[in-house]
Amino acid sequence: MLIAQVTDLHLHEDPAHPNLARFTRVLAHLAALRPLPDLLVLSGDLADDGAIESYRQLQEALAAWPQPVRFALGNHDDRAHFRSVFGDSHFTEGFVQGVTDLAGLRLVVLDSLEEGRHGGAFCASRAGWLRQALQDGGDKPALVFLHHPPVDVGLPWIDPRPDQAWIARLDAALQGAPIAAICTGHVHLGGVFHWQGRQVATCPSSSSDLSLAFAPMNAAQPDGRPLVEQGEPAFALHRWDGSGLASIFGRVPQRVLAHWDGATAQVVADMLQESGRA
Repeated sequence: MLIAQVTDLHLHEDPAHPNLARFTRVLAHLAALRPLPDLLVLSGDLADDGAIESYRQLQEALAAWPQPVRFALGNHDDRAHFRSVFGDSHFTEGFVQGVTDLAGLRLVVLDSLEEGRHGGAFCASRAGWLRQALQDGGDKPALVFLHHPPVDVGLPWIDPRPDQAWIARLDAALQGAPIAAICTGHVHLGGVFHWQGRQVATCPSSSSDLSLAFAPMNAAQPDGRPLVEQGEPAFALHRWDGSGLASIFGRVPQRVLAHWDGATAQVVADMLQESGRA
């Protein structure tokens, strides 16, 4: 089973903003994959401005996507405006959260938005819902998606500080459950981290990258370091084989440098033969 993740779209009310075109490039690239991803998860900061029109643009962009879509919300999103466009079907107990069972895996999407706050949030109500959703899954491994990672990634201005109450609540709700991985957005970079014995994978963004500036920061002394950069639009693919999860971070290519044709046929045949797949 193949799950595509796209995060931090940061769509704007103005459809001429380049982030919409970047997202549609990612969708087109994913739609051309074979096999086609079984599911698409958009893991937050769908809109940059929380505007209703931004969510309408997202809805229009997704109209041609042939597979199911699940949403998480991030700190730039607006629940009410999201609901006004996408309706109630993605809401459970007032939050954009839900469960999808497929191919022996329980996929759980969480809502880590607290409006007015940059960082994550996870209240007692959401924690109780998550605990029950995991219990209902029994021994089935759970793949958890949310916007905010519960772990420091090394960038001082984006890291959550691991002793925050919402992170402790999330950890407690996950205790004892078989977790395949936790997949997040927010940091605009692909990475793999370990948290409380679990794997956390952060997905790169379709809109921009955060700069790799790890030095400590003093809020009163801006030092001119780069914070945000832009490469090609990016995404993640999570492949579940029934026993474990493999995550691959990709970008929409600028150009294809080689095809499987007469020029590469022999080397491909040799490599397939060596691996026993010929």
